[in-house]
Amino acid sequence: MAELDLDGKLLVAMPGMGDPRFEKSVILICAHSPEGAMGLIINRPALDLTFANLLDQLSIPRAPEGRDIRIHSGGPVERGRGFVLHSPDYTGGPATMRIGSEYGMTATLDILEALARGAGPTRALLALGYSGWGPGQLEDEIRANGWLIADAAEDLVFSPDDAGKWVGALRAMGIDPLMLSAAAGRA
Repeated sequence: MAELDLDGKLLVAMPGMGDPRFEKSVILICAHSPEGAMGLIINRPALDLTFANLLDQLSIPRAPEGRDIRIHSGGPVERGRGFVLHSPDYTGGPATMRIGSEYGMTATLDILEALARGAGPTRALLALGYSGWGPGQLEDEIRANGWLIADAAEDLVFSPDDAGKWVGALRAMGIDPLMLSAAAGRA
């Protein structure tokens, strides 16, 4: 398999991928290199936590004009750690990792404080935890028909319709979800 550059791409879980933690997941890949990959699940809301509750837990005051962003379960690794995936109009200096030209990811309290004041990036979602792969692991999963690779349209990534993101990503690729098979094959 030729060298893949997955930074800023979406991984769309195939039916029957075998890992229930990622069933029907859509993951934005934030970093991909020969050393491994890191991404955030963008379609699995954290049902037990709101942004207001999180701000209270962190003792961050919220201004009346403070923003509210959705919280997601970003993956099974370091679930207590938060990552804000956002539009590129915000930068936290060296604390912000650029993901292509369309996204940034900031994992410091500064961005949460900015959002609580009503400032910060135009579009954002917060992910608790992340999805990670060791060297060659993600490439092996792609070869084994576990994931499809798609472009990461901002309207899909930040859509409030988390339940529709998996189908939306497939349809954007011209794939009818009902026609997908869990069986892998080689031509």
